[in-house]
Amino acid sequence: MREGMTVAHLILLALKLSIIVMVFALGLKTTPSDWLWLLRRPGLLARSLLAMNVVMPAFAIAVVELMRLRHPVAIALIALSLSPVPPLLPRRQAKAGGETPYAVDLLAIAAVLSVVWIPIAIEIVARIAGAPLAVSPWTVAELVALMILVPLLAGTVTGAYARGLAQRIGPRLSRAAGVVLLIGLVLILFKSWRAALGLVGDGTLLALIGFIVAGLIVGHLLGGPQAEGRSVLALATASRHPGIAATIAHLNFPDERAAPAAILLYLVLGALVSLPYIRWREHRREAAGPERPPR
Repeated sequence: MREGMTVAHLILLALKLSIIVMVFALGLKTTPSDWLWLLRRPGLLARSLLAMNVVMPAFAIAVVELMRLRHPVAIALIALSLSPVPPLLPRRQAKAGGETPYAVDLLAIAAVLSVVWIPIAIEIVARIAGAPLAVSPWTVAELVALMILVPLLAGTVTGAYARGLAQRIGPRLSRAAGVVLLIGLVLILFKSWRAALGLVGDGTLLALIGFIVAGLIVGHLLGGPQAEGRSVLALATASRHPGIAATIAHLNFPDERAAPAAILLYLVLGALVSLPYIRWREHRREAAGPERPPR
């Protein structure tokens, strides 16, 4: 048992370190001016926060109430709707033709705001559901700082003062971390696939797929007139940070072991369901050519 726990902890540690390294590599390509890109576009910022922090939690609550989902699925769906975007998302957004400064800025701003927003939103959900729910802002702050803000800022500073070094090591770090991340995810999936498959049925797949598709549609519609903005916000609205979602679920329901499996199932479905959208946006970008930055 101790050996199994040790292996599990090593896998989780490798996953965290790989994500930190990948975010650092993303920061190496980010300039200091990129951090202010979205703040200079208040209309786009307001629509982005509306899509991610208002529309999607409301959609998740409605789905839970209407479909009477099993408790682990309901926990996972609500926790996902309250979580910020995952730190690896800008790579997918860029592949779909998204504006890189927008993706990076949205990642940072959503992470910072989540420290205040998640405890407030959980209190609202608790009042609606009539259940005692809570999460400490310090818990959220520690997680987003470690996994997103600190490595992203460190990469930006390193890139600003050592541009040549950043250009040489950035791609190598990103590839190496990507390999470690992929291996870790495969190991976790191998260990947890039975629990995830046990959740299939009773509307679980429909609810999770509906959440992802709704996020893509809402983000695409609110992303503004330019294609780059629509691609970034669509994927950001449909994709949520699994680590923060799992933390929210664990802090409020520590004995509910199936909720992490539901979050894992969401990750798999998210990669599959969003793939046609990414392909579509790639084809549209190639056909349309370059556009002006979103406003």
